[in-house]
Amino acid sequence: VQLQASGGGLVQAGGSLRLSCVVSGRTLRPYVMGWFRQVPGKGREFVAAINRSGVLQEYADSVTGRFTISRDKAKNTVDLQMNSLRPEDTAVYYCAAGSEMISGRASDYGYWGQGTQVTVSS
Repeated sequence: VQLQASGGGLVQAGGSLRLSCVVSGRTLRPYVMGWFRQVPGKGREFVAAINRSGVLQEYADSVTGRFTISRDKAKNTVDLQMNSLRPEDTAVYYCAAGSEMISGRASDYGYWGQGTQVTVSS
């Protein structure tokens, strides 16, 4: 199973970005998917997760109301729409897959993408 994240970039505070993650390889059923982020010197921080059907989502308090996670099962993609971005959202964002249920713990996910840099200028 491979995950490929894209969509990062440089944006001004208050702006928007949309991250996308494509899942490829042999998958018997859709995975629970998550987005995490990491800044230098810190561990990976949970951002959002979505269950297999796409009906249930969970968000970190810091992004609730600003970020939206969604999935397209037919395309095997999971997107993260990020609005009202703040400088503190600056990080490398990683998509993850494989948790048995929605989880905010990085250790519950067995597959990870390569990360995409998001930089928000003030």
